[in-house]
Amino acid sequence: MLDQFMEQVAETELAPLSLLEKAAKVLGAFEGPQPRLSLTEVVRRSGIPRSSAHRILDQLVQLRWLDREGRDYRMGMRMLELGALASHHNRLRRAALPLLHALHEQTGRVVHLSVLDGAEVVCLERIGGSEATTVPSRVGGRMPAYCTAAGKAILAFSDPAAVEHVLAQGLRPRTARTLIRPLALRSELAAVRERGVAYDREESFRGISCVAAPLRGAGRAVAAVSVSSCRGDRETARLAPAVLACARSVWRELYGPGRPGRAAAAPARDLEPAVSAQAMDNMMGWLRFSEWM
Repeated sequence: MLDQFMEQVAETELAPLSLLEKAAKVLGAFEGPQPRLSLTEVVRRSGIPRSSAHRILDQLVQLRWLDREGRDYRMGMRMLELGALASHHNRLRRAALPLLHALHEQTGRVVHLSVLDGAEVVCLERIGGSEATTVPSRVGGRMPAYCTAAGKAILAFSDPAAVEHVLAQGLRPRTARTLIRPLALRSELAAVRERGVAYDREESFRGISCVAAPLRGAGRAVAAVSVSSCRGDRETARLAPAVLACARSVWRELYGPGRPGRAAAAPARDLEPAVSAQAMDNMMGWLRFSEWM
């Protein structure tokens, strides 16, 4: 009874902590050389009361953030996946940033670096310009892939399953110019493969056009570089060669010259092994939160 009372007192003292903060403390207990911890060790390291720690651990196991081996817990596959993803994105951003600044200086327009996440594109980097306040984008912001130049640039050189996933979510109109018919989107992606760049012709926001080029070698695209403009389709067509050259330069910075690109319609090859090898090297650093920002 005394132990239960003391635990309730501890719970009350920790009341200001949100559930997310408690979960972060539990995960933080795994920082260090010891890969497996018991419930008692997690409680000691995190300072979270035993009953709360046990509930959080069970939930984290169900979510695959942790694995359970007998009475011990260790980092789970979901942490591995997210660590690899964060490491890759950080490496990508570091390689691209100087070249994105150069593209901004060359064009005077807003420049983006984006990746595909499910049916959406996520902005990893944004370099502003004279039109910065009129282009409604931000780092970490998400947009539907089907109506953005970056999304179409990546989808055109992705696994067909990625395109089917986007179509399954539905193509909803954002402006009068949004492509909302699956056949129209498929035709547009085929055109992207032919010309090497993708366009957003005021399809996501009225008055804003965009051109994007994929980051790829002979296989799948891993990201896209884009430039946005408020000056219409003719302006983005003029900017296309500079965007394409920037994307190719970023790719060379990441992976070196490599082999010459094959025909655009050639089957995509997996690029993940090269990415994952680098990601695995840095994974434990990410788990210690040194690579997160």
